[in-house]
Amino acid sequence: MRTVGNRHPRPISFSASAARLTEGARFNDEIHRMPSGSESFIPKGVYRFKTHAEANQHQLDCLAKGMASVARARHDGGA
Repeated sequence: MRTVGNRHPRPISFSASAARLTEGARFNDEIHRMPSGSESFIPKGVYRFKTHAEANQHQLDCLAKGMASVARARHDGGA
């Protein structure tokens, strides 16, 4: 395994920091600027599953379909 970068986890503190809040907001904005950053790929609705494994499988299936549609749109020149 190769380590890339040297980012350290931020300490958890009792009092909030304006700098950390600003950093988090910027990170969130950048994520939403990414292609398909505002899509979750899971259709809206109420889902009931008997097991966690079934719910995880549904999530993975929706993610795979969403990633395939984004790749197809990029390949076709749609995005």
